[in-house]
Amino acid sequence: MRLILLGPPGAGKGTQAKRLVEKHGVPQLSTGDMLRAAVANQTEVGKKAKQIMDSGGLVSDDIVNQIVSDRIEEPDCANGFILDGYPRTLNQADALDEILTAKDRQLDRVVEMKVDDDALVHRITGRYTCSNCGALYHDADKKPAKDGICDKCGSTEFKRREDDNETTVRQRLRAYYKDTSPLVGYYHCKGSLARVDGMAEIDAVTTSIENAIKG
Repeated sequence: MRLILLGPPGAGKGTQAKRLVEKHGVPQLSTGDMLRAAVANQTEVGKKAKQIMDSGGLVSDDIVNQIVSDRIEEPDCANGFILDGYPRTLNQADALDEILTAKDRQLDRVVEMKVDDDALVHRITGRYTCSNCGALYHDADKKPAKDGICDKCGSTEFKRREDDNETTVRQRLRAYYKDTSPLVGYYHCKGSLARVDGMAEIDAVTTSIENAIKG
């Protein structure tokens, strides 16, 4: 199974990718993780990336594409992979096609998790976690059973991400629609796109994705 998950920040791609990993036994590949691993392992492309990052520059598409190409050659990707956060642009999508063609592989499905912007802002800006165990809560939708006490571990310490505010979330949404949403049309034309309701209950989204994978 070779799968791409598309959707804006907060759409639930990470949650669904984790479930797919557990069921299908293929790795989830995120750009950030792959980049950090390449730098830590001091691969040739990782050394190039580190030089650019240390100087405050942005890692080029060529480097990111090479990191992806190297990563999917590793043994744990033999039966497939789930790409989360890559490709982000049409140029990266073209490069991925070339990479897979050169390796005599192809994508099985691209799943777009459709969301409502206002509902997504509500979801993100209200979320917070237990500082001790990481249990997830929400101001309106999922409060602890006892106010101020984590249901899971009993901790009274909670935290929020600094960027989980409406201004930042809407900026991230605009960036997604500008750079990444064109991929929806790109993969639709290729016949590999499936759309699921990303605002549904988690289990329902999982079922929809599984049905999309089956074709």
